[in-house]
Amino acid sequence: MTLGSQIAWDDTILPFQLDRSDIRGRVARLDGVLDEILAQHNYPPAIEALVAETALLTALIGQTIKLRWKLSLQVRGDGPARLVATDYYGPTKEGEPARMRAYASFDKDRLDPNGDPFSQIGKGYFAILIDQGTDMVPYQGITPIAGGSLSACAETYFAQSEQLPTRFSLGYGDSKVPGGNDGWRAGGVMLQTMPEASPFATGDGGSGEGGLLQATDIMDGEEEENWNRANLLLDTVEILELIGPHVQPTDLLVRLFHEESPRVFDPQAVKFGCSCSAEKVRESLSIYSAKDIAHMTTDDGIVTADCQFCGAHYEFDPRTLGFEAVESPGDGN
Repeated sequence: MTLGSQIAWDDTILPFQLDRSDIRGRVARLDGVLDEILAQHNYPPAIEALVAETALLTALIGQTIKLRWKLSLQVRGDGPARLVATDYYGPTKEGEPARMRAYASFDKDRLDPNGDPFSQIGKGYFAILIDQGTDMVPYQGITPIAGGSLSACAETYFAQSEQLPTRFSLGYGDSKVPGGNDGWRAGGVMLQTMPEASPFATGDGGSGEGGLLQATDIMDGEEEENWNRANLLLDTVEILELIGPHVQPTDLLVRLFHEESPRVFDPQAVKFGCSCSAEKVRESLSIYSAKDIAHMTTDDGIVTADCQFCGAHYEFDPRTLGFEAVESPGDGN
């Protein structure tokens, strides 16, 4: 594989369809994007792993949203990993890259350095939110933290909320390409039955943890046979095939699914990008009273704010903030 082809597939999401199985999917590679996301913070290894998995899921799911929409994924728990939040911004117009950002909030003192990253979340929920723009009601779907991985949570979400059998196979880690620099690489495959397929579910709950629905609970007949066959093929994937850089996504699809008649569509480029701005921070501070703003003011007479996603630093004159008018020194009796 040449360097040029390696670069061509870095930070891309490739949609595909398995015509024989009536299954669609995506192959995602996050290289520079994930590296830049994690470079914004000095996360412990367990938190880095959770952010990497969440970002990869967000890219695979987010590729289907329309132009200028935003898809957010949130993982909240009562464990030391309190929150992982990601945003995927659809391109502003055709042909432009999508943008992604992510961050995590955690309790360093409670983290188990030897524990499984997923176990650091504890009890909580996995949520997907879609913002369709001005004057549109945002969509939100929630499922409990269960199943042993964030991928399993996402699969349960689609079974419960969308009645769509879905499977993820992910790989990620801090690696070094021979002759190159250290950096994070991540890759994954998502499989999903076509949305026009008729769901089949009983009213007796599902076979998953706590009675949650699983993919096999909402299928039967030929659809289930096709699904099981495609999943057995996906089970043969190796982590180095997922994260590259030596196997192109198109070659991977042929290797895995050549008997299922794979057909690819135009790839979507993705880059790191944050939507924060001084105007948005100012708007977020407009809910506070002058008294609240006074408590936020530093000894130097300014109000500061830092973006949790990209680390951008903002400074404001406190007299310009809040919803109450602040008297100037010459006003009053």
